[in-house]
Amino acid sequence: MSITLAYIMTIAANSMVITVISFDSHLHTPMYFFLVNLAIIELLYTTAITPNTLGNLLNEDKRISFIGCFAQMFTFLILGGSECILLGIMAYDRYVAICQPLLYTAIMNRSVCFYMIIICWTIGFITSAVNTVLTAQLPYCHDRLIRHYFCEVPPLLKMSCKNTYINQLMVFFFGGSVLVGSFILTVISYIFVIRAVIKIPGTSGKKKTFSTCTSHLLVVSIFFGTGILTYLRPSSQSFPNDHIFSVVYAVMTPLINPLVYSFRNKDVQRALRNILHHLITTCK
Repeated sequence: MSITLAYIMTIAANSMVITVISFDSHLHTPMYFFLVNLAIIELLYTTAITPNTLGNLLNEDKRISFIGCFAQMFTFLILGGSECILLGIMAYDRYVAICQPLLYTAIMNRSVCFYMIIICWTIGFITSAVNTVLTAQLPYCHDRLIRHYFCEVPPLLKMSCKNTYINQLMVFFFGGSVLVGSFILTVISYIFVIRAVIKIPGTSGKKKTFSTCTSHLLVVSIFFGTGILTYLRPSSQSFPNDHIFSVVYAVMTPLINPLVYSFRNKDVQRALRNILHHLITTCK
């Protein structure tokens, strides 16, 4: 029931973010462009996992076809990889806006933002394609029970009766590059933002900026932390509740992100009030 509620709220919240930003011309800036793309990824991300997970929890027949399993894995990995890169880019965007305000429009122009999104999806696609193809080629001659909520690389590698050294190497390479690289970029960007804010005379706005940076860092730390624990540890090591990590980054973060990144923003709140006012006026 809690996963169902979280899924419904995730769909509603991210759909609202896309609608509000799309209909308000004042929000057609790089930051909100990235927020729309994040909301789209979250919608697809959670939809690729949650409905099937709910079906497995509610039904006795929990089978999934070979093609269905790897289609789910491919979709999940391409969206997860794209989100990692996008979170790093969003942090860099805030760094440029606060630390290089005079150069912001030149650095983060429309073409650059567009190419950044293309890079997000390209890296996500490459990461997903390599890991999905390599995992699909493994022989599965042991117990074919997936001890997980959905089809993901680590639990499938444990099911194979072949040496999975190459697969683990690719997971470490791509996982390390995408997960750790994006996390480092995010943390460094926010460190520079905080340093810049500290140097500003007076206290006006400092508290709000610190609060925003702290909440953003908390959310990305949870997302990247659970991802790193899942993908970047030796296969011989396991935790009793490994599947809980996947619930955090597959179900909880898509719900939390719009609340932290969008609905706490005064411009988004203003735009939402304007849309609601317009709807109420039209209906009268």
